[in-house]
Amino acid sequence: MEQLFASGHAVDIVLAVLAIEAIWLYRRNWAVRDIITTLGPAVLILLGTRAALTGASWIWVSLPLAASFPLHLADLARQTKKAGTGR
Repeated sequence: MEQLFASGHAVDIVLAVLAIEAIWLYRRNWAVRDIITTLGPAVLILLGTRAALTGASWIWVSLPLAASFPLHLADLARQTKKAGTGR
């Protein structure tokens, strides 16, 4: 189990599950933009986690983590607008 995490393959498994979820959502007529804003922050955080687990340089840990925030904000804005509570 230790090797699964040290190699980053544990994150790869979760990324594969997210890819399956993206396909599932697409087949249920979700817009690609909505899929990206919904799952994108998780994917980016997982990429940063994978970089940290495998001993990558700090830049490869921080860049995807930082990039996840504006994508998360885009998802929140999309959900707020969809709910009809946009200001």
